[in-house]
Amino acid sequence: MQREQKYNPKQVVWELTLKCNLRCIHCGSSAGKSRPDELSTKESLKLCKDLAEINTDEVCFMGGEPFLRKEWYRLGREVKDLGMKLLIISNGYIVNDDIISKLVNLEPYAVSTSLDGATAKTHDHIRGVDGSFKKVMEFISSSKKSDLPVTIITTVNKLNFKELPMIKDFLLKKNIAWQIQTAAPEGRFSKKLALSKDEFYSVGLFIASLQKQYKRKELPVIGAHCFGYNSNHLPCLGLYPQWMGCQAGISILSIKSNGDVIGCLSTPDKYIEGNIRKRSIIDIWNDPNAFAYNRKFKLGDLGENCRECKYGETCKGGCMGVSTAFTNKPHNDPYCFYKIETELLEKD
Repeated sequence: MQREQKYNPKQVVWELTLKCNLRCIHCGSSAGKSRPDELSTKESLKLCKDLAEINTDEVCFMGGEPFLRKEWYRLGREVKDLGMKLLIISNGYIVNDDIISKLVNLEPYAVSTSLDGATAKTHDHIRGVDGSFKKVMEFISSSKKSDLPVTIITTVNKLNFKELPMIKDFLLKKNIAWQIQTAAPEGRFSKKLALSKDEFYSVGLFIASLQKQYKRKELPVIGAHCFGYNSNHLPCLGLYPQWMGCQAGISILSIKSNGDVIGCLSTPDKYIEGNIRKRSIIDIWNDPNAFAYNRKFKLGDLGENCRECKYGETCKGGCMGVSTAFTNKPHNDPYCFYKIETELLEKD
């Protein structure tokens, strides 16, 4: 029976474990070792049932590296049996025939992996382990041969943004979806490697040109939540025709491997709403005071970058993760197409 509630999570992002076999320079979670208090199998199975209870549409497993959690398949099976879509984000490093076979059996909505360079030199440097480029290429090949729905995620920074055209050449007409996103200074990522506003805008132009040049079946490419705010010249680069503000706590929900509940994993710990060991995800999600920064947003909450903007009421200050990473404030995203265009006009 469907629960009547004000908000329904379209997607839940679940960090199965913080354990990881790579050391990516842009990792916002500084993943590597497991948290000492990660959820047990019993707690995780109950969480699956509770997610179904609050009408979750899709559950995305990530890490760390989700395949390092030994129960990943059992939990994936539970998600599917409860009628929710399953997505998995992996770095592709330890994938073998057994994992591919299990993925095929689960029939996931999407299997995503990261390609952060067009060359082994760039990708391996960013991912922190030699040979990771070779491994991810093998993962992509094996997944395609098994007819799995593959998505590539490229996290852009100063070290790799010039390689985007070469990555495009690799993906073209392979029926592989491509999500391009930017790295923000949190976790292990250094601010000096973040894109400048000019570089950021050039990546937006690149995505827009691909969307105009190629049909979706040739190259399905989007910009992630960090792209596409009210440009006078570029279309919204994401899945929807208009940016309607950060969806953390509105249609997006995230869970850390220790049961902490937060709207988005890219936001600081001060935005944690509780822990499922103390209160169920049902109670946390339906708490009228939870996720107040978005659910109770008002124009006065806008930071100085957005306070005078005519789009403030609908944009709500852009991406919360980018905003807090660069300015330590919510609703204050400095990486905005409209703002960049306005600043360029003021210079002229």
